[in-house]
Amino acid sequence: MKSELTQCVNQQIANWSVLYIKLHNYHWYVTGPEFFTLHAKFEELYNEAALHIDELAERLLALGDKPVATMTGCMEIASVKEAEGGETASEMVASIASDFSGLISELKKAMEIADEARDETTGDLLLSIHSSLEKHVWMLNSFLGK
Repeated sequence: MKSELTQCVNQQIANWSVLYIKLHNYHWYVTGPEFFTLHAKFEELYNEAALHIDELAERLLALGDKPVATMTGCMEIASVKEAEGGETASEMVASIASDFSGLISELKKAMEIADEARDETTGDLLLSIHSSLEKHVWMLNSFLGK
């Protein structure tokens, strides 16, 4: 159970690391009438990503495990894909909403594994991230008129 949980948490670290870079890309390259809104929102989200990376990595270290800590390692296990470049503002928002929806599914599985491993602390950390993502997906989809 522990190694399966470690894999799930490491995948989250990898995903948030890719998102950290992706959100910076979108922050720097967003253009158009929604620039000011999205520029600020993407900054808020990459700051949040940095917190998640650190909290997840420190949790693994506290458990005596090792967090993924290279971009090569992250890219090997992340389910999130990098920004392609040239996305419109709406495509950027849709991409992040999709990424966050995927993370919600992964987090549900990881929370079940944490529960089976009787690791409430890790489960609580994952639940906190999950709750935040549900709100973000709702807001991003509302922005897109969905």
